Order: sequence, then structure tokens, then C-alpha cells
Amino acid sequence: MNTRNTIVRAMHDVGAAAWFGGSLMGATGLNGAASDIADPDDRARIAADGWARWAPINAAAIGIHAIGGLGLIAANRRRVANQDGVGANTTIKTLITLAAVGTTAYSGYLGSKIANHGRHAADGATEPSSATPDEAAAAQNQLRIVQWVTPVLTGTVVVLGSQQGEQQRASQVVAGLGRSLSHALAK
Repeated sequence: MNTRNTIVRAMHDVGAAAWFGGSLMGATGLNGAASDIADPDDRARIAADGWARWAPINAAAIGIHAIGGLGLIAANRRRVANQDGVGANTTIKTLITLAAVGTTAYSGYLGSKIANHGRHAADGATEPSSATPDEAAAAQNQLRIVQWVTPVLTGTVVVLGSQQGEQQRASQVVAGLGRSLSHALAK
């Protein structure tokens, strides 16, 4: 890598960090705190409102991460194509990122189903009560699981980004290009 790509790298990393951190805080902090609200009729509504406030920031984080990621792929296209392990990491990370976009969108969809029922009784943000309307209860039951999938996926994206950073060490570049060359010569 002959030139610095600080801006696109920062966009990629900060976008992923915000996406990961926001999804984890929402599942633990926002949903957990909403479950402690004294009035059961306000629990799901307050959580849905908090997620709705986060949604535009989260969308910006995802967009910034995607733009940064595409910029890094463009800047490192020769390494992605030629250095052993870089293309595989990039492919896996792209697929996991797309899965995280899907779970983020699906979580938002489930949250909107809960919010559309307005003020209704619930044991928690993702725990319906016997008085919760059926559609909202079904969405809460799904969201109780899905809320953890996005932080796992986005955390994995952060880890794979760290691995890509390690692949840029001079020793890794030389070894990776050497393996690629030996594979090509063996054919």
C-alpha cells in the first residue's frame, strides 16, 4: 500500500463501531431499562421510541461504513486479488455485513409492528405479557432473539476488519504474496 487511506479507513471503522455499539447498547441498555419502567403500558412504547430515535444515526453509521469499505476495497484491489487470505476475508466480511444489514432492517420492521400498537401492556421491551396484542407479542418474541444477532454480526465485522489490518503488516504481505505466487506456479 503506497498511499494512506485514512479517511476511508476511518469511515469504515467508525461506522462499524457505531453500528456495533449502538446495537449492543440498544439490546442491553435501552431494552433492559425499558423493562424496568413501572407502568407496563409504557415499556414497549418507550423502547420503540428509543430505537426510532437511533434509527437515522444507525442508518448513517451503516452508510458511512459501507462507503468506507468500498473505498478500502478500491484502494486495496490488488491486495484483495493477489494476497493470500485477503480476498477470502473480504468476501466473508462482505457477506456478514449484508447479513447484518438484513437483521438491522428486520429488527426495525419488528419494532415498527410493536410501535404501531401504541401503548399496550408488556413485561418488557421484548417480553410480551398475557395482555399484549397478538401481533405485537409475536414481534416481541422474534425481537427477543433478533436483537442479539446484529451485535454478533457487527462485532464479527469489526474483528474481520482487525484481521485485515494485520494482513497489511509487511511480513504478512510478503508471505501472502509468496503463497499466491507458489500456488500460481504450481498450476
